[in-house]
Amino acid sequence: MSIFNLFEKQSSANIAKERLMMVLSYERKGLPSNFADILKNDLIAIFSKYPQFDSDNIEVEIKSEDDRDELWISIPFANGK
Repeated sequence: MSIFNLFEKQSSANIAKERLMMVLSYERKGLPSNFADILKNDLIAIFSKYPQFDSDNIEVEIKSEDDRDELWISIPFANGK
């Protein structure tokens, strides 16, 4: 991704394509289509016990790069450091 891609608005076709690819990726792994949401809610329940973390901004995604799928989880610190 170049710096110029940051300011481009994604077309609805590209957004639909990304969502379809995500659903297919989940199906290939035998995961429910709402797997990321379930995992995110579980992580929020766990990390909300710790004030050091910003549990409202936890992100969970399955990303595909270079023919490899990865579970990507971001749990930011509360103070941003």
